[in-house]
Amino acid sequence: MAGQTNEREIILDILLDIDKEGTYSHIAISETLRNYQFLDKKVRAFITRVVEGTVEYQLRLDYILNQFSKTKVKKCKPLIRSLLRMTAYQICFLDQVPDSAACNEAVKLAKKRGFSSLSGFVNGVLRNLARQKEEIVYPDEQKDKILYLSIFYSMPEWIIKKWLKDYDYKTVQTMLETFLKENQTTIRCHTSKISPDGLKERLEEEGIEVTPCEYVKEAFFIRGYNYMQRMKAFKEGLFQVQDQSSMLVVKAANPKEGDIVIDVCAAPGGKSLHCAEELKGTGLVIARDRTDYKVSLMQENLERIGYQNMKIECQDALEFVEEDRERADLVIADLPCSGLGILGKKNDIKYKMSKEQQEELVKLQREILSVVWKYVKPGGTLLYSTCTIHREENEENRKWILEQLPFESVTLEDTLPSSLWNETTKEGYLQLLPGIHHCDGFFLAKFKRKLD
Repeated sequence: MAGQTNEREIILDILLDIDKEGTYSHIAISETLRNYQFLDKKVRAFITRVVEGTVEYQLRLDYILNQFSKTKVKKCKPLIRSLLRMTAYQICFLDQVPDSAACNEAVKLAKKRGFSSLSGFVNGVLRNLARQKEEIVYPDEQKDKILYLSIFYSMPEWIIKKWLKDYDYKTVQTMLETFLKENQTTIRCHTSKISPDGLKERLEEEGIEVTPCEYVKEAFFIRGYNYMQRMKAFKEGLFQVQDQSSMLVVKAANPKEGDIVIDVCAAPGGKSLHCAEELKGTGLVIARDRTDYKVSLMQENLERIGYQNMKIECQDALEFVEEDRERADLVIADLPCSGLGILGKKNDIKYKMSKEQQEELVKLQREILSVVWKYVKPGGTLLYSTCTIHREENEENRKWILEQLPFESVTLEDTLPSSLWNETTKEGYLQLLPGIHHCDGFFLAKFKRKLD
C-alpha cells in the first residue's frame, strides 16, 4: 500500500515527466495510473488532482513562490521546482491537506531523492508560504488587467491579449474561470445498442452519477466512476467519451443514410464513430489520420464498438487521394489547431502553444482545406471545425473558404438546437465558448459545394 510519501512521490515523478520530457499532463497521468490501478480510488483522485492543479496553476504558483524565495522558481533544479510547485498547490488550494504535513512530506522527498543540502531551502520557502498565504499580493486588476488575468488565472499574456481583442473583458474572465473548474466526463450513448434511458439505468446500477446534457439528447455528464476501462457499459461499447461540442459538429453535418463520409483528421475518432452511428449501418465512414499511433487509437475504439460501416486509414491530409475525388457526400475537416478551447481538459496546451505556432497553424489549416475540399461531391457538404476560440483559425478561415473555394454557406438552424441559435447560425457558423456554453470551446462552419 502507498502511504503519503509514496502518493507524493508518484505526483513528483509525473510532474518531472511533464517538466523535463514535455509529456502532456493528461497522457502522463493516464499512463502512470494505469500502473497503479491497485491504489484506492481516493488516492488516485488525489494524485490526479494535485498533478492537474499544479499544471493548471503553474504561472500563479510560480508568482506566489517567488514572493517567498530568493531563488526564482524557474532557476531551481527541476526536481526542486516540481516539489515546490506541487506543495504550494496543496497549501494554497487543498483545505483537506494540513500545511504542516505537506511541508514535511516535501522535505522528506527532497532528502530521499538526493537533495538533502536543499531540504532546508525547501522547508523555509514552504513554511513561510504556509504562514503568510493569506497575505499573498497579486497584480492590481485596475492598473494592469492583462498581467492580473495572466497571473491569477495562470494564462500566458499573449493569449490574454489576443482574446481581449476578440471578446469583452467579462467574457474572457468567464472563460478563464471555466477552464480552472473541475471537468465532468461527457459521453454519447450508442443508440444502435441501447436507449439513452437504458444506458442511464445501467450506469446508475454501477453507482455512477448521470446527468442529461443540454444540447444533445443522447449525451450525459457522468461522475463518480472508478476506472473507465473497467465499466461494463464501456467494455460493451454502449457509449463513447465525447464532448457535446464534438457531437454538435456531427449534428450540424447531418449525415444521411447511405452517405459516404470522409473524416480527414479523425483521431481519436469520436466524430467518425458518431457519423457511423447516424448512418444506421448504411453507407461508409472513412476515418483518416497521419500517424500509426492515432490510427491505433481509433482502431481500438472501433473494435470495442463493432461498427461495420467504418474503416480507418493512415493518411496525411495534405496528400490528395485521387480515387476519392468528388466521392464524399460529407467531408469533416476538424483540423489541427491551437486547441485553446479545450484547456479545461488539456490544461498544459497553453504553455506549449506560442503566437508564432498559432499563426503557422492557420497556414496549415488552409493548406489542408486546399486539398480535402476536392473530395466533396457537387452539392455535398463540407463541415469545418476546430477546438479553439481564435478568430484567425475560425471566422477568418470560414471567410477564406467562401472566397477561395467553390462553396456556399448553409444555415445551422435546421440541425442545431434553438438554444444555440444566434446572429451567426443562420449564416452557417457557430463559435462555442467555455462558460458561455455548456461545453468546450469549439468552432463549426457548414458549407455546400456549388453545383457549377
